Amino acid sequence: MKAPSLLICILLPFLITCSSKKQIGSMDFEEVVESPNKKLSLTLEVENGEPLYHLNYDDKALIAPSKLGVIFENVNLSEDLTLDYIETSGFDETWTQPWGEQKDIRNHYSEMKLYLTKNVSGENMNVTFRVFDDGLGFRYEWPEQEGLQDFVITNEITEFNMVDDHTGWWIGAYQLNRYEHLFNETRLSEIDTVHTPFTMRTDDGVHLSIHEAALTDFASMTLANNGNNSLEADLVPWKSGDKVRGSAPHKSPWRTISIGETAGELMTNYLVLNLNEPSKIEDTSWIKPAKYTGIWWDMHLGTKTWGSGDMHGATTEYTKELMDFTARNDFYGVLVEGWNTGWDGDWAANSDIFSFTGSYPDFDIEEVTRYGDSLGVKLIGHHETSTGISNYEAQVDDAFSQYNEVGVEVVKTGYVGDFVEGGEWHHGQFMVRHYRDIVIKAADAQIMLNVHEPIKDTGIRRTWPNMMTREGARGQEYNAWSVDGGNPPDYTTIVPFTRGLVSPFDYTPGVFNLLLSDKTDNPNNNRVMHTLAKELALYVVIYSPLHMVSDLPKNLEANPTALEWIKVVPVDWETTMVPEAEIGDHAVVVRKDRNSGDWYLGGITDEEARSFEIDLNFLESGKTYEAHIWADGEDADWETNPYPLERTTQVVTADDALELNLAAGGGVAVRFVEMD
Repeated sequence: MKAPSLLICILLPFLITCSSKKQIGSMDFEEVVESPNKKLSLTLEVENGEPLYHLNYDDKALIAPSKLGVIFENVNLSEDLTLDYIETSGFDETWTQPWGEQKDIRNHYSEMKLYLTKNVSGENMNVTFRVFDDGLGFRYEWPEQEGLQDFVITNEITEFNMVDDHTGWWIGAYQLNRYEHLFNETRLSEIDTVHTPFTMRTDDGVHLSIHEAALTDFASMTLANNGNNSLEADLVPWKSGDKVRGSAPHKSPWRTISIGETAGELMTNYLVLNLNEPSKIEDTSWIKPAKYTGIWWDMHLGTKTWGSGDMHGATTEYTKELMDFTARNDFYGVLVEGWNTGWDGDWAANSDIFSFTGSYPDFDIEEVTRYGDSLGVKLIGHHETSTGISNYEAQVDDAFSQYNEVGVEVVKTGYVGDFVEGGEWHHGQFMVRHYRDIVIKAADAQIMLNVHEPIKDTGIRRTWPNMMTREGARGQEYNAWSVDGGNPPDYTTIVPFTRGLVSPFDYTPGVFNLLLSDKTDNPNNNRVMHTLAKELALYVVIYSPLHMVSDLPKNLEANPTALEWIKVVPVDWETTMVPEAEIGDHAVVVRKDRNSGDWYLGGITDEEARSFEIDLNFLESGKTYEAHIWADGEDADWETNPYPLERTTQVVTADDALELNLAAGGGVAVRFVEMD
């Protein structure tokens, strides 16, 4: 006889939660869980001891019956299971990001938790499902138990069985150079083992992305192609072959399926953030979005070097010059790479000799920070490890302490190298632990982080909001030296809907000298493959709370019209909308400034010229705005004439529509200013 359900509800301001628990005691079970708006329907089954799930969206099958479970060294928790209990609940709250692309985020879902026991041997595993209006998250939990002490997971067999051969955008998982690859666009049947987020579009136009949330102490998940439109979780292993090491109690990350009717709805889907824990930093007042300059682009152009010598970039004198420019234009700080000893020779192989506190003789950290303070400009720190993890961990406390002493508030870290510690992947559990440890140490030191060569983001910025931005894709530097000539015109129309779905991206825009005439040697004819207007639009289209102004000051100041846009565009937003987007073709993104009534629009296109008429109904009704427009000028073309830039103004209201004309490889940037 089944026990009756027990229902408990709690109502607080801005939060509603209800729960009930029911005894099952069977190897067979089926129940449906619906999203709050009833549009998403999840069916959970235990069939002859094997747990399964399938998902319908808008009354159509989206995920066919798919297996669940994890295999340990000594026990298979994917079969021969009894479902002891189910627990159902609902939850609704609205929470506020201290910074972000969306200030207030609603966290509203229906939840079911399965309590499973392995027959005969008795190991316990719980699986929790949360069904949102715009997707699904689920994770495995292993409560404390004698049979799972010091365990090793050898395989996760979680499946995502698609009902059709969707179009997908992907990069291969087990490649060197981490996540820094161009995206492939193919049918699902043609993919390799891929990194997540893995974005797909059905032939009916529904967009979805498979990823994970709250990756804390686990291997990162890639997706293996099993054929027949079936994907399976593939955990990045330790060099020994183990997938995950741990001890109960332990939890997996959430496996996530984010859904949008359009590419724009997918871009503004915050399910992954909602599945992370609330902030562990009580006072976030020291965490501040900003724009920065740096001694960085010079090295990619070859005009200066990271290592010491006559061309050394990180000198006291040159840093002061950059600080003067930064102060003149009211930017936050100056990133200085190459200041610390260890850069000489092949610095990418110097993993064991970097010092993170000792500077070269021509760089005085106390002097430059004093000088910066006199101008209201901060030094931005830099720690390149070259994958020398033990070396960095031995010094990081002293390094953060030194930065505290001189007033450095932001640190860029780097992990250049294909493997770490003699053969570990950047994406395995070893490095997942390291990245998380550094974020926590930085939080303790009140330091904001910008991580290059990172682990992919899985929403950590909700829990640790000092994790500001990261790389994890091909950024601007590839335009300076990549053997393929640079990022093609369609690249930035793909990355916001793939890599950019879950995390701010330190793409480092702000290059005005698009043909790279400053470059000392250019055998691959490298250049920036778009127009100047598109470079400006990227400050809105690609989200980052720390946006770089990356070109040399002489090039930036030579074009005051373009520089004016970068000076006024914010990096912290109240809300984000995407009125027009097709992945790989174009994107028009609209964001409202968090600190004023102004709105900003960025529109970009691939190698094809496009025109749009955008309704301005996002503006506040009854108010008048002056639209300041930076657009492609006459005869602009990314390939033949990338520089023409036209600056105009129009008076508009919410009842108007704005015509946007984008050149081939072009863009448009608009500021809507409230008029008195």
